[in-house]
Order: sequence, then structure tokens, then C-alpha cells
Amino acid sequence: MLRGIDVSAYQSSSYSTDGLSFVFIKATEGRSYVNPKLTAQTKHGRDAGLVVGFYHFLWPGNLQAQAEYFVKHAPEKAGDILAVDWERTSEGTHASNAEKDHFIRIVKDLRPNNQVVLYANRDFWLNVDTTSYAGDGLWIADYVTAGKPRIQAKWRFHQYTSDPLDKDVANFADKAALKKWAAG
Repeated sequence: MLRGIDVSAYQSSSYSTDGLSFVFIKATEGRSYVNPKLTAQTKHGRDAGLVVGFYHFLWPGNLQAQAEYFVKHAPEKAGDILAVDWERTSEGTHASNAEKDHFIRIVKDLRPNNQVVLYANRDFWLNVDTTSYAGDGLWIADYVTAGKPRIQAKWRFHQYTSDPLDKDVANFADKAALKKWAAG
């Protein structure tokens, strides 16, 4: 198992990279939010030699516009991973299954040289999702032992805690295998 973290504007731009192989960085949300620390957090991860991923917090509606907004702001580099964060918004709504699936497909069309994954918490995966479509891989959030999420589906990444920050593991033999997968 490889170790990684995910960060947003709530975390420092100089987060610890000690012992990490990858980082996911929040890039955008909806059609109006861009992480103000995106550039600095990206540089920090790249300078540390991490595999870098970016995620978009998906809102219901305007999928084409959201996807275009995401790929416009998420740095474009071969080997980066793109993710859609599918959960309840601050307003208590969420994108439908069809919207989630369509968004992933649009992003894959807009960035055909990047892997695109779905981030969902265990409740969404088990009780909201009806299609099991996760693009190129599933990133599951379930706060249990690292690498042992309580789901039957094949997963690539597992967020296992948010204390003191979001920590993840990746189901790859080594960093070279992760890089090879991320490169397509």
C-alpha cells in the first residue's frame, strides 16, 4: 500500500510529504470556486516527486460547464489523476447517478490522457450509487483500517481518516506501478 493525502484550501501549501507517494488537491467546486492555494499546493507536491491528482466537488446540474471549469483550472500534465468528489453539497443536495456518470465521461473526453476516478464515501457508494460507474477507478472514503474499506468493489484509493488531515492509501505494489497506471 502506498501512502498519500488529500488537501484543500484548509491545509497549508507546505504540507508534509514525508513518506508519501501521492497527493490529491482540491481544484474546483461547482462553476465558481477555485482553491486559492492550488498553484502552491501543486508545486509543493511536484517538487516532492509525488504523483499528483486534482479533484472537483460536483454540484447537481450544468455538468458540461462544471467539467470545462474543472479542466480549465486543474493543471494539465500527463500522469496526473483527475477525480470527481461526489457527496452532499452544503445545501444538502447531490448530483444524481446519471449526472455523476455523465460528468466523469465529459472529463474523460476533455482530458483523454488522464485517468479519471470517482471519490465517494461508503454511504454514497452503498446507498446512493446505482450504476457502480467510477471511471478509471474508485477512491472510497471509509474511516476504518487503512486499505480495508468495508465494500465489495475493487478500489484504487482509500481515504481512511480525516484526523488530523485526510489520509489515503493506494492499492498499488509500488510508486512505479502507480505512475504507470496514472500515465494510462
